[in-house]
Amino acid sequence: MSATADHAEERTNPAARLGFQPEQVVQEIGYDDDVDQELREAIQDIIGTELVDEDYDDVADAVVLWFREDDGDLTDALVDATTLIDEGSPVWLMTPKTGRDGYVEPSDINEAAQTAGLSQTKSIAAGKDWSGSRLVTPKAAAKKR
Repeated sequence: MSATADHAEERTNPAARLGFQPEQVVQEIGYDDDVDQELREAIQDIIGTELVDEDYDDVADAVVLWFREDDGDLTDALVDATTLIDEGSPVWLMTPKTGRDGYVEPSDINEAAQTAGLSQTKSIAAGKDWSGSRLVTPKAAAKKR
């Protein structure tokens, strides 16, 4: 595939814009009937294997966390999502878009991420009904400790 084709895929395939790589272990949390199946399949195509579920108990390379307003405490969910990933590994927080059932306010995402020790580095439209926020452990903060 040419570099131009790679860039074209990044524009049209949300999973490619998430930055996943072949052979990564990606843990999925919060799966339900309403998740974006096309996005899930595209991620699996990129990593070359199925997503691992919430019961996975080894270190993952990244987490995809599906979260809706009525799913409980977002800060707790983010803290839980970071327990089995390395520092600097991304948590992709997927929340329903504005106007959809379960929509989560951006200010709530920002506040929960900061409380959980994460910083938001990127946001994308992750599908027809979902927005994605890339959250990571700030490396500068980790080095200062």
